[in-house]
Amino acid sequence: MRRSLPLDFEPRAVCSRCERPARVCYCAYLTPVTSRTRVVMLQHPREEDTAIGTARMASLCLPNSQLHVGVEFDDCSTLWDALENPEAPPVLLYPGPDAVDIVAHPPPHPVTLVVVDGTWWQAHKLIQSNRRIAALKRYAFTAPSPSEYRIRREPSVDVVSTIEALAYVLGVLEGDAEKFQALLRPFRAMVDMQIAHATTIRGARVRHRKPLEPAARRLLPDVMVRHPERVVCVTGEANAWPYRDESLRTSHEQEIIHLVAHRIDSGETLDILAKPRNPVAPNTPNHVHITLDDLMLGMGISDFIDAWRNFVHPDDILCSWGFYATSLLAKEAPVNVLPASRIDVRQLTRAYLRGRVGTMHEALERLELHGPHTSAALGRGRAGARLSQLVRIVEHLQTRAGLTQPRGHAAPDAQPDV
Repeated sequence: MRRSLPLDFEPRAVCSRCERPARVCYCAYLTPVTSRTRVVMLQHPREEDTAIGTARMASLCLPNSQLHVGVEFDDCSTLWDALENPEAPPVLLYPGPDAVDIVAHPPPHPVTLVVVDGTWWQAHKLIQSNRRIAALKRYAFTAPSPSEYRIRREPSVDVVSTIEALAYVLGVLEGDAEKFQALLRPFRAMVDMQIAHATTIRGARVRHRKPLEPAARRLLPDVMVRHPERVVCVTGEANAWPYRDESLRTSHEQEIIHLVAHRIDSGETLDILAKPRNPVAPNTPNHVHITLDDLMLGMGISDFIDAWRNFVHPDDILCSWGFYATSLLAKEAPVNVLPASRIDVRQLTRAYLRGRVGTMHEALERLELHGPHTSAALGRGRAGARLSQLVRIVEHLQTRAGLTQPRGHAAPDAQPDV
């Protein structure tokens, strides 16, 4: 049954400029900042309705800027008219393996700065959906200090809001850091007003910063809740002949050749190679992203097992994505080679997300955990890259269960959407 509004109901007043409720309007703090650099912001539609977003705030402060909302921009003539300036060619501010450090190697000429606004998942999707945008020369930077965005959780300490990124990068490009600090006046005012509102208004609707989810704690095995300091994440690779291709099928069994493990609490990492005992399958080096020469320089299997045993403790909690790597390891030395506590993180993630999760890459997208931290491998080859993904997922589950805080900064209290 639909509830009717009371006869004396009056909608709350909203500022037509900043589109914030009048009682938390930040327009009095807006300061126009001229820039030689043209800024073009591409905002994901889901971010447009976020009351505490900063792209609109930045566009109100920067006269030489444009804000475009959408997902597909490759055929947007209005956008490309703004970008097709030979005297200031467009560059994309977005991290990636081919991104140039904008502080160490700034562009040698004026540019049009393209900035993507949205969560990491939204930004990643937007870049994937626009080949022309993705093909732009890419720049990135390391934030000089943690974000001041205390009312919204960033995925890691080195991630900042759109307006903070612009304040820093424009200061670098134009050699005047102090001038662009004015962009942060309305940002800081908005944050302060939001926090003040949270402390004076009880029962406000919480949306943007969700409280820790009790479900996450219930899903984690009891031993993982009681002893988060014992968690060790592990990935591995095998020398495996193609069993679906009859022309290549042999009697050789799969054998472990690479193992990478990371102890989250201490940051210790183990990265070891085992020299193949069987002929190396044709696709193995390409699959594991390690050269045949390096594989042949691996340890003997006895030394490999000893190195693993010296790293792992009997009371550790071994976390893996499925049990493929640990089963290969156990097959080599089934006695006392694995701790008793072994967790399938894929199953945990599936339960947490209430559905199929696919690969770890897909799980990270669903958890909205893509960002610079996911690209830093924790070891060699494919196993090292997969281990960094696994560690990020485990850390997220631990954080949501209230067992730890995100690396680099504490999780502030939930704030209401006013």
